[in-house]
Amino acid sequence: MSDRLIELYPFFQGGMNEKDQETGNSELVSSVMMRFDAVRRRLSQIGDMHREVVTALRTFKTLKLYTNTKKRVGSVPGVDVGDIFFIRGEMALVGLHAATVDMEFIGVEDSGDREDKQIAVSIISSGKNADKTEDPDSLIFTGFGGTDKYHDQPSDQKLERLNIPLEAAFRKKSIVRVIRGMKDEKRTHGNVYIYDGTYMITNMWQEEGQNGFIVFKFQLVREPDQKPAFGIWKSVKNWKNDLSTRPGLILQDLSNGAENLKVCVVNEVDKENGPSLFTYVTSLHHEVINIRPMVDPCACGRRSCGPKSGSCACVQRNEGGIPYVDGVLVTRGPTVFECGGSCPCYVKCKNKMIQTGLKFHLEVFKTMDSGWGLRSWDPIRAGSFICEYAGEIIAKGDDEEDDYIFDTSRVYNSFKWNYEPEIVGEDTMNKVFENISVSSSLVISAKKAGNVARFMNHSCSPNVFWQPISREENGLWCLYIGFFAMKHIPPLTELRYDYGKSRGGGKKMCLCRSKKCCGSFG
Repeated sequence: MSDRLIELYPFFQGGMNEKDQETGNSELVSSVMMRFDAVRRRLSQIGDMHREVVTALRTFKTLKLYTNTKKRVGSVPGVDVGDIFFIRGEMALVGLHAATVDMEFIGVEDSGDREDKQIAVSIISSGKNADKTEDPDSLIFTGFGGTDKYHDQPSDQKLERLNIPLEAAFRKKSIVRVIRGMKDEKRTHGNVYIYDGTYMITNMWQEEGQNGFIVFKFQLVREPDQKPAFGIWKSVKNWKNDLSTRPGLILQDLSNGAENLKVCVVNEVDKENGPSLFTYVTSLHHEVINIRPMVDPCACGRRSCGPKSGSCACVQRNEGGIPYVDGVLVTRGPTVFECGGSCPCYVKCKNKMIQTGLKFHLEVFKTMDSGWGLRSWDPIRAGSFICEYAGEIIAKGDDEEDDYIFDTSRVYNSFKWNYEPEIVGEDTMNKVFENISVSSSLVISAKKAGNVARFMNHSCSPNVFWQPISREENGLWCLYIGFFAMKHIPPLTELRYDYGKSRGGGKKMCLCRSKKCCGSFG
C-alpha cells in the first residue's frame, strides 16, 4: 500500500516538517490522531477490515506523519494525563510509547558502566506484565524473560535485556510514563489504553512466580499533583456495580426507563436539586421532511445490510458504501442514509445507528459555570454515535427566549475530519464533501420535550459534531440530527459541540475557555 502510494503521489502535500516531527504540541498530536483514525476507518470500509491498522500505520510511517520522535524522559508534549488510545500504534505516532513490547527505553551517556547505557522511560501495564491490584496510585510490574520464552523451557528471570533499563530507572530515581491497558467493553477484541501520568520505581525484588520460577517485580508509585486518570476508571467501575455510591447523585435515571441505559443526574457543585422539568423523549417529534423521493421501498431481503449489500436501496444512497464500520461513522457529509421502515433488515442491522438508542452510560452533571452539562462514564472512540438531538420541530423565528434550540441554518465553524484520499491511494477527486447542507432549515426545540442532548454545552474547540441522518418512514424520508465523537474522549470528559452563530445576529457570552474561544456564540 505504501509503495503504491509513493509511486502514485510522489509530491504528497500533507506532510509534516522536521521540527513538528521531532517535537509536538496539543494541536499536532490531535491532528495526527484524527488523520490516522480517519484513514483506518476508510480502509475498514473498503474491505481491509483485518489489516487496516497495519496498513494505516505503515502508510503514516512512510509519509512521516508522526510527531514527538525525540525520545525523552517524562511527559510528552501535547499528550495529556488521561488521554486514551484504542490502538497501540496510535501511541507510537504521537511519541508516547513507540516500542512493540510493554517497556520502552532510551540510551544515556556512556559512563563506562554497562547498566547505565539504557534507562526505562515508559511501560504499558497489560498482558503478562500487568498489575493485578488495580491500585490507582501504584502498581506492581512484572519483569521480562524466563517464563516469557516461547521455545525454551521456563526458567528464572535474570537481570538482563529488558530488565536492565527498569533496574537503571530504579537506581537513578528516574520517572517513568505509565500507560494502563484495559479490555474495551464495546469491542469483542481489543483494549483501551489510558495514559496515567508519570511514576517512580520505588522498589524491586525477586519472588517465586505461579509456575515456581523466579520473576522480577518492580513497584511504581504515581507522582503527586497529577489529575486523576486510571483513578476515574476505577471509580466508574464501582458506580456501575452500585450506582448509589456515586457522590452527588440526585437522580438514578433521568429518562425514567425510556433509554436502554440509565442516565443519572449528579451535582457536586451546589445545592441545586436537578435541572428544570421537561418531558423526556428518545427521538425527534418530527414532521415529515421529504428530502429525496422514495421511488420504491427497499426490498433487499437481508437481515443485516453490510459492505456487500448491493441490493439495499438504503445503503446505495450513501456514497462510498455503508456509512458505519465497526460501530463508528466513517465520514461526515451532507446526509447519512440509514435503513428505514420498509427495509426488511432486523434491528441490529449495521446500517441502523441512531435509531437503536444510547451506546454509552451518560451522566447529566452540574458544571462550575455553565449550568448543567453532559459526559460519559465510558471511553468513547472517534466516530462513535453519542445521542440524537430529540425535541419538537418549530418554525423559524419561534425560538426567542429558548435556550434549548438546534438550528441547521446557523453558521458553524468548518473543520476537517474525513480521510485524505491520497493517503489511501485514491484519486483526490474522491474526496467526500464535508460541508453540511440541509435542503430546508430544521429548527428543533428541546425546551419542553427532549433528551440528554439538550444538556450539551457549547465549545469553540468541540469534541462532538452533529450529522444529518435520514431514514425512510412510510414511504418518505425523515431527517434526524445525530451527535458523534470528533476524537477519542476519555471517561468523565464533558461533551461539547459548536452551537454555531445565528445569521441574524444576537450573541451570548461563551464560557468554554478553550484556546480558540471567540468570546461569544449564538
